[in-house]
Amino acid sequence: MTKPIDLSDTNSFNFWTPVTIRFSDQDELGHINNCSYLAYVEAGRVAFLGGLLHPVNHEGIDLILAHISVDYLKEGHYPGTIEVGSRILGLGNKSMTTGYGLFINNECKATAKCVNIYFRPKTRETIVIPPDIRSQLETDPMQSARGINLEKSKKQ
Repeated sequence: MTKPIDLSDTNSFNFWTPVTIRFSDQDELGHINNCSYLAYVEAGRVAFLGGLLHPVNHEGIDLILAHISVDYLKEGHYPGTIEVGSRILGLGNKSMTTGYGLFINNECKATAKCVNIYFRPKTRETIVIPPDIRSQLETDPMQSARGINLEKSKKQ
């Protein structure tokens, strides 16, 4: 049996998206509001998945978000940068599940999972995952080839 992937561990990721924490991301309690974490996940998700679809090879194909869940682990505060780690957790026929870890100073503040479905906006129909993308994701679910090291990300 395969050991579950720990989304609260920085070693589970090779693809990182740094997101600046805004003053307006706080709530009246002085910590990052739960809704802001969804925006951070979206920034990571778009960066991670956006690079998979080639405009010529995958013309007319897009992704839609079917499900998102977030587990809030610890409070985060302004100011700073939240590092969003992204990876593939599983592939279905037409969908894929992605996982995210949200870190401030290497401390995990939240984890998230999303189900994303391939579809054609013009016809509004779901489609099977294109074979070249499936192969790429099965070979490299952490997208190490496209990712950046977390320490490099902090220096940018």
